Amino acid sequence: MKIIIAGAGAVGTHLAKLLAGEQQDIVLIDESAEKLSKLESNFDLLTLEAKPTSLGNLKDAGVGSADLFVAVTPEESRNVLACVLAHSLGARKTVARIDNYEYLSPKNKEYFRSLGVDALIYPELLAGREIADSLRKSWIRQWWEFAGGALVMLGVKVRAGSQLLNIPFMELKKEEPYHIVAIKRGTETIIPKGGDCIMENDLVYFMAARGSIDYIRRITGKEAYQKIKNVLIMGGSRIAVNAARLMHDDMTVKIIESDRARCEWLTEMLPSDVMVIHGDGRDRDLLLSEGIDSAQAFVALTDNAETNILTCVSSKQFANMKTIAEVENIDFIRMAESFDIAGIINKKKIAASTIYQMLLDADVNNVKSLTFADADVAEFTVSEKARVTKCLVKDLDLPYGATIGGLVRKKEGMLVNGNTQILPGDHVVVFCLGSMIKKLEKYF
Repeated sequence: MKIIIAGAGAVGTHLAKLLAGEQQDIVLIDESAEKLSKLESNFDLLTLEAKPTSLGNLKDAGVGSADLFVAVTPEESRNVLACVLAHSLGARKTVARIDNYEYLSPKNKEYFRSLGVDALIYPELLAGREIADSLRKSWIRQWWEFAGGALVMLGVKVRAGSQLLNIPFMELKKEEPYHIVAIKRGTETIIPKGGDCIMENDLVYFMAARGSIDYIRRITGKEAYQKIKNVLIMGGSRIAVNAARLMHDDMTVKIIESDRARCEWLTEMLPSDVMVIHGDGRDRDLLLSEGIDSAQAFVALTDNAETNILTCVSSKQFANMKTIAEVENIDFIRMAESFDIAGIINKKKIAASTIYQMLLDADVNNVKSLTFADADVAEFTVSEKARVTKCLVKDLDLPYGATIGGLVRKKEGMLVNGNTQILPGDHVVVFCLGSMIKKLEKYF
């Protein structure tokens, strides 16, 4: 597959690195030779110093034979124009990064399709949605729904007091209403076997039907966690705006922003019940005056990863709260994990996983790159003559590091074991280490 990426910024670079390991024909274009020089020598891709809105440059990049053209420069208008030009030159599918919420309405999306822009990606909205979803479930680190919520995957940090600690998997009840698909322990992600067990402070990924969520909460010792009602956000970014818009009406939200002009912009963009405070979110006295000692969540969304991590850590001195930090520097994610920050937001990984979904030949409804674990989770719709329908799950010979977490059949969530027979039309949820989703296509 030939893929052309316009824009060697954070999202474009991460996407190019991800796809370079998939043996795709990748061309990355940007006007900055300096940005491009750091990539070509280390990854299996071509780079071209070019303007994404130049017809001549796009022709030089071979856009006429491209299966996918992705425009992810910082400028929305350039991305849209580049996609229109790429479509006119013959690109089969185009994707543009945007920063305007209004463009995502069904009417406007159809208009952009008529121009040749097949899909719109708004990373800040995707990140805001992830934050809002995380705050609705105070005791869960990560949450993902499949087939309209018939099956869910949740990541839970297991503490002392859990009923699951130190019991080998082979000794757990066989009829338990969940499937543990992975364990994150320190820097290692484990696909558990019979002799493995859950240890204190493991991040455990459960797959279950929605009706089993309360049971998982009880056995992991999370019943005492309060519903989040008071949220403090540091940093008035677009992610903050989208997160605040998506939060429940019964949540009280305050955004602290140090730039006065930005505060005025926030006031115009946000609902009237969201309070905007001009000040430094690192100021202890300001935080106390705004009620951090009674808040249930603190979200750090400045453009500085170190500041976000450290303020999340220091906020816990005021109260036992849920913390979420935006960490765009991937090298800092492990550091954030070590400080026990409940949520890590990285919009380039979120955007890349959304675009990656578009590259798969199989019918994939959802693909999610898990920030805490070097892993992906995907929902495949099984085709009529798919390989997975030819034998029982235990005989599939899936690649090492991949496991089937569950399936949805006729809108009903079901767990999977070795004796399960997968049928055409099933929605199958697969958990896999690294970037191997492309290798699993042939099964579905």
